[in-house]
Amino acid sequence: MEFNKESFLEGRILLINKPLNWTSFQVVNKIRWLIKTTFNIKKIKVGHAGTLDPLAEGLLILCTGKMTKKIDQFQKLNKTYTGKFFLGATTPSYDLETEVNSKKSIDHITEELILKTTEEFKGKTIQIPPIYSAIKHKGKKLYEFARKGETVKIKEREIFISEFLITKKQLPELDFIVNCSKGTYIRSLANDFGRKLECGAYLSKLTRTAIGDHLLKDSISIEDFEKTLS
Repeated sequence: MEFNKESFLEGRILLINKPLNWTSFQVVNKIRWLIKTTFNIKKIKVGHAGTLDPLAEGLLILCTGKMTKKIDQFQKLNKTYTGKFFLGATTPSYDLETEVNSKKSIDHITEELILKTTEEFKGKTIQIPPIYSAIKHKGKKLYEFARKGETVKIKEREIFISEFLITKKQLPELDFIVNCSKGTYIRSLANDFGRKLECGAYLSKLTRTAIGDHLLKDSISIEDFEKTLS
């Protein structure tokens, strides 16, 4: 993979493997800084095509220069994720960002119940995004309300899940793969899944493996991107 000043300004699509504990915004800032300092560019547009939570890792599509005009096209593509649900407990953020706030027995959980429940989430469905999210409400991000303990009515949204498979069962954890439409929150899926199972659940691991036909295996780490520029 070769990069030069002109190609970045004209527009490049970069498949970046976002590391754990980085925000998508931090990745964009880092890549923009690397390009600007390497090629002595005063100003260049860099944007991402779909946020990944800090506790998630995997494929992040970045666009530079004139290719930023195509960000909306990438955002509309289906996403594929793998990860883990932890059964028998819930957290306010639906993941590991916050502490467990309730626990329930999982003694009634069977393979048949798990299979039946996954089928209920396939196809078109309605989902409520988590309160711990960057969605705007009255000019503020939802997580700002959540961290102050304020209650907000969150607007539900229509999503489509084309694939939802449990790939490994080692209770209390379940490994999964999901292919879904734009706007789907896997954290909300974890919470809703746990509620349907009547035991509670939260997302304990998440990796985005594909955005449309763009695959994580074809991505590059931030460190390797920096080495390529040097």
